[in-house]
Amino acid sequence: MKLARTRSAAAAAGTVLVTLALVTACNRESTSAGAAGGADKPAIGIDLPRSDSDFWNSYADYVKKDVKADGVNALPLSNSQNDVTKLVANVQVFQNTGAKAVVMAPQDTGAIASTLDTLASKKIPVVSVDTRPDKGDVYMVVRADNKAYGTKACEFLGKQLGGTGKVAELQGALDSINGRDRSEAFAACMKEKFPKIKVFELPTDWKGDVASAKLQSLLAQHPDLNGIYMQAGGVFLQPTLALLEQKGLLKPAGQKGHISIISNDGIPQEFDAIRKGQIDATVSQPADLYAKYALYYAQAAADGKTFKAGKTDHDSTIIEIPNGLEDQLPAPLVTKDNVEDKTLWGNNVG
Repeated sequence: MKLARTRSAAAAAGTVLVTLALVTACNRESTSAGAAGGADKPAIGIDLPRSDSDFWNSYADYVKKDVKADGVNALPLSNSQNDVTKLVANVQVFQNTGAKAVVMAPQDTGAIASTLDTLASKKIPVVSVDTRPDKGDVYMVVRADNKAYGTKACEFLGKQLGGTGKVAELQGALDSINGRDRSEAFAACMKEKFPKIKVFELPTDWKGDVASAKLQSLLAQHPDLNGIYMQAGGVFLQPTLALLEQKGLLKPAGQKGHISIISNDGIPQEFDAIRKGQIDATVSQPADLYAKYALYYAQAAADGKTFKAGKTDHDSTIIEIPNGLEDQLPAPLVTKDNVEDKTLWGNNVG
């Protein structure tokens, strides 16, 4: 009986491994980009975090273009689809296929520590894009200052509303460093500078349908809402505009009844909404620079190069964090006054 149970357990374990391999394979994207010009370079494993966001889809496009342009020896790209289990499986495949560095953007920053520890034990450096893992060593985090996002949004909305009113804050996932940074900075700024503005915090887990449902309920209770802060235009913009239009609340900027809206991301759709007066501003999160410098640092890591805190030659600042270094890239505020600026990546997509 003991032998039978042992065989049964082994069979079950084998089934799990096969299933995991199949799931991983289904989330991989074939790419021959690295094979043409970078086969003699260290192999880089790149996991894309999700495909349900216009921002992250733009980032993915930039990664693919830069892999080809720079002759990066990229292993077949994977997409973990906002699922840490898939991310762990994809990283395992990178280890098994010879990755000398890994690029990832973990959406759950608290659940990736053990995977980072494993990679560190294998001496495989990690570049984390946009998100900063809570624990576990990273070679470099390529990110913008997310606390500045929240502060910029607060200051802009506060001035737009004249220091009084009601604001809905569509928060990202609070188990993510980005969601926490933006939320904490926005709350601190509002409390200090605009205490007469009532803020309704609506956690959404970065899901557009959740944001829309919570905003609809809030509008039923507070029809005099006159401001919205969307922490991620890539997932919140379309459902928010659709809801406001359905309720007859999508008034253009300058017209009576207009709800002042600021967003984060800098996608082309946000720029179009600014031009139409549907929203007032966004903070442009540099998808193009995220891709460029993620690959740059991954190759540098694989080559054994090191960096230290301080100003860079690309208008950013590297800071020390508890588990590594972080390159904080610039993220400008975009309004009707500079929405046509051709240096903004959102004006150069496609």
